[in-house]
Amino acid sequence: MKLFGIRRRGEGVRCAGVDEAGRGPLAGPVVAAAVILNPRRRIHGLADSKVLPVEERERLAPIIRERALAWAVAWSDRDEIDSLNILGATFLAMRRALLRLPVCPTHVQVDGNQLPRLDDLRLGCTVEAIIEGDACVAAISAASILAKTYRDAMMEKLDVCYPGFHLAAHKGYCTPAHLEALTRKEPSPLHRRSFSPVRLAFAGVGAD
Repeated sequence: MKLFGIRRRGEGVRCAGVDEAGRGPLAGPVVAAAVILNPRRRIHGLADSKVLPVEERERLAPIIRERALAWAVAWSDRDEIDSLNILGATFLAMRRALLRLPVCPTHVQVDGNQLPRLDDLRLGCTVEAIIEGDACVAAISAASILAKTYRDAMMEKLDVCYPGFHLAAHKGYCTPAHLEALTRKEPSPLHRRSFSPVRLAFAGVGAD
């Protein structure tokens, strides 16, 4: 899957929206996206990816990639999540996404109330955190859609590698089916050992 893209259009302020997908699941990476929209090529229907139907997210994702001035996707894997904690791993994925942008933003808007450290990246841009930005800032909405659709596609492919957990259905989130699978199978290399249900599953395996 492609990780970044650029269209040689637009000048002046280049505002990058940044958001993530996959902070809550028990398995899989946390994925971040950064998007610089083209003000001359508006995209109708942008919203927080969590409130959009799957079909609408899938419709919008290629439009975002085609019309944006630049976009990038990056992630942190299970080892990084377990060693850094989920917040640290999320910020690492965001930093990676920003570094992958083919053009440097002049301003960065991040969904939430906390910011990843960016001063050492020497991007030369300003940065702000926006609570519920994925619902009210178009560039952040676009980033949330790219992060979500990219991660979902990753989990669907990984389901083939780790059968029995139904990853394609729940994308690694803590569903009854996922918890039930963890009572029958040893957690896979994708499962986050630092998350309580997975830690308990390992303890159960050891008790047997």
